[in-house]
Amino acid sequence: QVQLVESGGGLVQPGGSLRLSCAASTTIFNIYTMGWGRQAPGKQRELVAVVSTSGYTNYADSVKGRFTISRNNAKNTVYLQMNSLKPEDTAVYFCNAGPSIQTMVPGSSWGQGTQVTVSS
Repeated sequence: QVQLVESGGGLVQPGGSLRLSCAASTTIFNIYTMGWGRQAPGKQRELVAVVSTSGYTNYADSVKGRFTISRNNAKNTVYLQMNSLKPEDTAVYFCNAGPSIQTMVPGSSWGQGTQVTVSS
């Protein structure tokens, strides 16, 4: 089981940006596909961005063109750059290890989550 710790959430105005980080406690980080998911109140958790071991990315339609996922294998860290944020992006954001890049089905390891609130 991979331990994942997210950081970087907070309150931001609509149109603003945030960068989330996720540190993984594994020495074999570079073999894991990684992803970011979110869960809004009353809604199911969903993956919104995934990155392969070689850097190939895939996104949910709701965030395509606004969010960018990236990874630094030397630092065992995955990032989510979120731009042009909307109120509907408000959710708890979770890091995920081992998702499917093509189907965006999540893997079994999740972090504890970080709150992102988009509001004026």
